[in-house]
This record gives sequence, structure tokens and C-alpha cells, in this order.
Amino acid sequence: MSASTFAGRYAAGLARYGLILALVVVFSIFSAAAPTFLTLGNLQSILVNNFTLLAIVSIAMTLAVSAGGIDLSVGTAVDFASFAFVSLVLTGEPIAIALLGGLTAGAVVGAFNAILISAIGVSPFLATLGTLFIGRSIQQLLTNGGNPVYLPPAGVPEAFRFLGHGVIAGVPVPLLIAALIIAGASVLLSRTRFGRVVLSIGIQPSVVRYSGVGLSPHVAATFILAGIIAAVAGIILTATVTVYIPSSGNAFLLNAIGATFIGTTFSPLGRPNVAGTVLGVLLLSIVANGLLLTGLNFYWQQVGTGTLIFAVLAFSFINRKAADA
Repeated sequence: MSASTFAGRYAAGLARYGLILALVVVFSIFSAAAPTFLTLGNLQSILVNNFTLLAIVSIAMTLAVSAGGIDLSVGTAVDFASFAFVSLVLTGEPIAIALLGGLTAGAVVGAFNAILISAIGVSPFLATLGTLFIGRSIQQLLTNGGNPVYLPPAGVPEAFRFLGHGVIAGVPVPLLIAALIIAGASVLLSRTRFGRVVLSIGIQPSVVRYSGVGLSPHVAATFILAGIIAAVAGIILTATVTVYIPSSGNAFLLNAIGATFIGTTFSPLGRPNVAGTVLGVLLLSIVANGLLLTGLNFYWQQVGTGTLIFAVLAFSFINRKAADA
């Protein structure tokens, strides 16, 4: 093997596994910098409080990006699901009906995006950006200017509490739900015809169109599914804090985008993938928790997170260029 071939393969390996290397480095740094970082309670907190909801929203984002688009309205789906869920519980509806209402609200957001993108031809960026603005205004109107909707402690059903704080076989229910969604999305994209078509649309939409496969229905279904998945995060969020806060779902948007694109570095082709997204979410979750434990100012935490995202993407890009050279 020539030196240039070896160097190319080495660079390709670094490009793909740089994300894992970043995880190891960040984990080691915070283990040394924050004495409480490695405690069992803190590690559980990372998974339950930092990882779970962001992972679910990021999976929704990954589906949209896999289809060659982006979904800036995942936070709107989170919020609409949260509002519908809380409202139905407050009116005394059974939890099953409230759950169905929350998922339907997320599906409506996804369907609105689907109509704009697949039926009218608006670009995913502009369509979902419009949905974001419209959704924010609707929430303000529904809550008299953005007032939170609280659930009285005495009126919270036990099944409601279980969704946010329950445990099954030692695993918190929210984390278990996130794991099921991650597994389902992985199977969908890698093992089904639908998933293969969606990935093909993201790479070469013209080829898919001329092959006779229905491009628009697949894109529409992808955005509807993304809305439903994001709605799950809204339901879990509400069940955890027992309150709906308008536009709170948008807090997940930028990190979901960051985790998804960080995850592309884990793919040999630089494409969105579930495993990479999960690793990206874990990386951002560890950084958020570690910076908090070190007592860093909140605004510097944002700078640190942004710098990390840039560093991982730049590292992968440089190594991919070296591998192709």
C-alpha cells in the first residue's frame, strides 16, 4: 500500500469517526473539570433531561433533511401538541384521547408543510419558516398574548404523570419512548422501501422523479411523520412539567439542526443518518451539562456549543477533502 493510499484511508476514517473521537474528548474533559460529572445521578440527568426530548425532535429533523429539505417548524409541532394535550386533559378527556389529540396536532403541522411543499411547490425552508411564524402567532392568540397554561396538581391524572415520570424495568418512560422512536426511524430509513426512496430523494430527486416513483407523496409523508414525531416530544414535555408554555418548542430547533448535521459526519457519504444524529445529540447533551456544571455563564455556553458544532463539521470536512485528494 502506497503512502498516499494509506493517508487517504486514514483521513477517511478520521472523517467518519471524528464524531466518536469528539465524544471521547469532551467526556474526558468534563470528567476532569467537574467533580460531579461522573456521578450516576448526573449521567442519568444527561440522558433524561438533556438527551431525551432533543433526540426525539432531532429524529424528526433527520427525516426532513434525509428527504433533501429541512423542517424549521419542528418546534411548532412540539408546541401545538403540548397545547392540545394540556387542553384536552383540562377538559377531563381520557389520557388516550388527549394523546391522540396531541399527535393529531403535530400531524396537522406536518400536513400543512406537506401541502406547501408537495402540492404548491414551496421550498422546504420557506414553507417551514412560514409555518414557524404562523404557529407562533396562533399560539399568542390562543393564550391571550402568550400566557402559560397550567395543570392544577390535584387535577393531574396518574397516567399523565406516568408519561413524564414513570419507570419501566428501571428505565424512565420518556427515555424508553425516545429509544423506540430512534429504533423505529432507523429501521424505516435503512430497511424499508419508503426509507430508501426518501434517502434517494435527498441525494438525486430528479432520478427518483424520472424513475416513476411518486416523489411528492413520499416528501409529504415524510413531513407529516416529522410533525408526529415532534409532537411526541411536546406530549412528553408537558407530562414532565405539567404546563404548556407558548413557543417553548423552538428552544429545540437550533440544537436539532446542529445534531442532525453533526450526525452527517458519521456517514461515509456525508448523509443524514439516525445513528449519527443520536451521537450528535449525545455530544450536545454532554456539552450542555458539562458547561453548566463548570459554572460557565449561559451565553458563553451557547458560544461553546456553537464552536463545538463548527469544529466537528470542519474537522470532518478537512479529512474528507484529504481522503478524496
